[in-house]
Amino acid sequence: MKILSSAISILCLAITCHAQQPDAGQTMSTLSTSAERELAASIEELNKLRDQIANEKLPLAQELTALEETLSQLRRDHERITRLVDAGNLEITKIKTDTQIGRDQLTYIGNLLDEYARNFESKLNISELQYYGQAIESAKQATENTTLTMEEKFNRQVDFAKVSINRLFDVIGGMRFAGVAVDMEGAVAEGQFAIVGPVALFRANSGAEAAAGIAIPQSGSTKPLIRPLEGVMQAGIASLVANGEGLLPLDPSRGGALKALVQKTNLIHIFKKGGPIMWPLLFASVLALGTVLERILFLMREKWRRDPKAVDAFFAAVSKGDTGAAIGIGKKSKFYVVRALGYALVHKEQSLPSALLYAQAQELKRYRRGIPILDTVITLAPLLGLLGTVTGMMGSFSLIGGELSAPGAITGGIAEALIATAFGLGIAITALVPFNLLNTRMEEARMEIDSAATQLELLVHPKSDAPVASRARETTSLPAASSERSADPASDLDAQRKLQEELARRRRALQRRIVELQVELDDVDMENLMAREPVKE
Repeated sequence: MKILSSAISILCLAITCHAQQPDAGQTMSTLSTSAERELAASIEELNKLRDQIANEKLPLAQELTALEETLSQLRRDHERITRLVDAGNLEITKIKTDTQIGRDQLTYIGNLLDEYARNFESKLNISELQYYGQAIESAKQATENTTLTMEEKFNRQVDFAKVSINRLFDVIGGMRFAGVAVDMEGAVAEGQFAIVGPVALFRANSGAEAAAGIAIPQSGSTKPLIRPLEGVMQAGIASLVANGEGLLPLDPSRGGALKALVQKTNLIHIFKKGGPIMWPLLFASVLALGTVLERILFLMREKWRRDPKAVDAFFAAVSKGDTGAAIGIGKKSKFYVVRALGYALVHKEQSLPSALLYAQAQELKRYRRGIPILDTVITLAPLLGLLGTVTGMMGSFSLIGGELSAPGAITGGIAEALIATAFGLGIAITALVPFNLLNTRMEEARMEIDSAATQLELLVHPKSDAPVASRARETTSLPAASSERSADPASDLDAQRKLQEELARRRRALQRRIVELQVELDDVDMENLMAREPVKE
């Protein structure tokens, strides 16, 4: 920079000197000298600068080298730290994964332990709930209590598992503990339980022999029911529970046979469990049974009274025109067909078809006796059973608002309520068979009387044509006029006879229908009366 400024100064002076022109040589020498001095000074300064640069270059190079080495070291450290960070992230991810797997495993194990606790409760004898109930409840609440930590929940479940394992050793050798139970009279008694395998025994503290026996569950209660045995077995159970030594019944079926023995029920026990609706059902069953027995005796009696020979003798007498003999046969015979024909023959002067229908209705009325009762029982028994079931289920479901921890009370109540429906259906099904049998027998009797009545009309009708024909001529003017004008009296008589037969046939059909409707009306009145009587009971 100094050399450049000197050159510029010399150039300016040269220009000035050239402009002035005087003393050019002197000026040039002066300028040359000055320029040389300045050039020498500049060269000297430049050399100094070069020396200074040379002197300062080595430290700077060394410093630069040191800085480059530091930079390289920092880069290596950065790469190492980056690798460590990446490795740490991978490790953290692995740790999180392992932690989640561990939590899932703990949750799974906790669920297994919770399920184990609930299944364990169902496998226990009801008397053991008084001994293990607190441990079971603590294990069940471990999964439901949100304030507990995972470790506390797991510890509770593990403690319960230890309790259940200890129970295995206790049951193998037998165990005794204090508790309460309900005796056969419904009184709660304090005493001591003894668990020997699958069998639970109890003895009251009072020491009474009647208060000792086998503990079995009862529906609707968490306290077991004590079923005493008889004789030496009862005393042996009391001694076994009290002293640990005594007579125990051997049961190779692991308690199954003994449980079946003490839980054995009879029809009276089932009847009592059915509730108050069982009494109307009992009345209906007795009524149906009595009706069926009476009807069976009636059918057997009618079967013994059947007399086909009397029927043949009756028709033989009628065909010969011996009406008196036929009437005598009808009055003496006990066969309902002959009696009906005899009655109709006695009243043939009034109206033979009407007499036949009336006699048929009277005989069939004997066959219909009892059918309305069975029909009412068949209809009413299932309804009474359903009513008992509904009322029983209402009482069972009312427990939902109370002790929710006793589902056996609800299901047991429903099972007892269904007893009424079972009895009602059984009564109806049992009464349905004789009901259909009686209807079949009544139809057979109807067809038999109809067949005999038709045969009697064919035999008796020709003898009663003359008066009927005369009455027909009196009441029918057109046929009379035509008969007077007829050229052939025989053909006219045939026409009048056919007209009379058609009128008589229609009259018999109408009379038969009227009698049938009257009988059906009487049956309906009887059914309504019988349907109201059980409801009043």
